[in-house]
Amino acid sequence: MIKRSLLLISAISLAMAGGANTVRVDLYQPTTINGTTFKAGEAKLEIQDGKVVLHQGKTSAEAPVTVENSKEKYRLTTVGYKEQQIKDICVGGTTTHILFVTPKAAVE
Repeated sequence: MIKRSLLLISAISLAMAGGANTVRVDLYQPTTINGTTFKAGEAKLEIQDGKVVLHQGKTSAEAPVTVENSKEKYRLTTVGYKEQQIKDICVGGTTTHILFVTPKAAVE
């Protein structure tokens, strides 16, 4: 019974990871993703295949991410920043934690 439950949870997780998920986020400050600057305000984030696409009006940008699942659901959607770059996003009502991948050239 436990093996079936784990298999079902894994299958659902893979199905969700394979398709695009859309999340509404509030940017609290001007934000830059891969050279594209977004104004503070509402934006939509599409999660798909190891990357995200952020849309705000006619402006959009893509960035590589790692998606993790926490043990408990997040109550609110929060955006973590490091200067003007998004560091991570915790998606409210889910266990999804999106970590933005920092290019190695920017780290050095």
